[in-house]
Amino acid sequence: MEGARELAINQKSKVANQKSVVAGARLRRALVLLALVLVASTLVALWVGYQRLDLLALRTDERARVIFFELRLPRVVLAGVVGASLGLVGAALQALFRNPLAEPLTLGVSGGGALGASVAIAFGMGARVGGLPVVFVAAFLGACASVVLVYRLARTGATVLPGALLLAGVVVNTVAAAGVVILQYFADYSRALQILRWMIGSLDVVGFDLVWRMLLFLVPGWLVLLAMTRDLHLLAVDEETAQSLGVNVRRSERLVYVASSLIVGVTVAVGGTIGFVGLIVPHAVRLLFGEDVRVVMPCSFVLGAAFLMLADALARTSFGAGELPVGAITALAGGPVFLWLLRRQQRYTAM
Repeated sequence: MEGARELAINQKSKVANQKSVVAGARLRRALVLLALVLVASTLVALWVGYQRLDLLALRTDERARVIFFELRLPRVVLAGVVGASLGLVGAALQALFRNPLAEPLTLGVSGGGALGASVAIAFGMGARVGGLPVVFVAAFLGACASVVLVYRLARTGATVLPGALLLAGVVVNTVAAAGVVILQYFADYSRALQILRWMIGSLDVVGFDLVWRMLLFLVPGWLVLLAMTRDLHLLAVDEETAQSLGVNVRRSERLVYVASSLIVGVTVAVGGTIGFVGLIVPHAVRLLFGEDVRVVMPCSFVLGAAFLMLADALARTSFGAGELPVGAITALAGGPVFLWLLRRQQRYTAM
């Protein structure tokens, strides 16, 4: 009996190694294609805006240089960083929970981060703790608390119930939104306005200082999630298979929770609640390159950057001199996709 079990595990391991080679080749091809998409998206985002820039004039026109290097370029880079972060976290959470509808917004992670950041803004946005901005720390703690709460509410024994997962995420988001409204009500006018402007999602930034500070926290989170692609690929099948192939399930879960909470907390603290990027992007990657999580996660990172760059470019140019919140653009794109995925999942469940 023991020998048969070892033989089965060895066969699973060989099959996994063969699939790993195939996935590596597919990943290289996908990344080359998506890198071209990212370059094209960057050029479009740099070119469009309320005032179109002549790149040749950057040599001689001081005003054009200020607009490009202090406003346009930092904003495009910030959009890429936030989009890549949300795309990667969405792919990781979908693999961990084995649910295509999981993403920071639908799981309440963004809501928890938003509540934490709103508390920090209401009580002094410029304050620091141990050299870190309070808004970063508060958003991270809020995101971390929400993901643990949602997971515990949805987990029954060794099973995570998809319906309970989404319901718990909706409830956490609702409670967090109520908390934000209460904070706005009692905060002074200027801070209430800061919370409102931040809640609708904005990537308005001057210079690269904020981007560098974000990267200090985001890069470790990115590296942890990208290093977890093999484990998440096995967890996406089921926990028993992952455990039989040497995955420490509880350790992997904790690492994904902490890294995802850190990433979402930082992006929420800077850009506000920009929803549905983590839903749309991984789903698009799966349609293009297949279901393999080892391909989906790195590709979602690259495509997420390109997607939010283009969404922000659309937000900046839709109304001429006016500007839409980028969160509104992603919600308009992501809402129908979410409903379609929900309908499709219900149909498969009924079958």
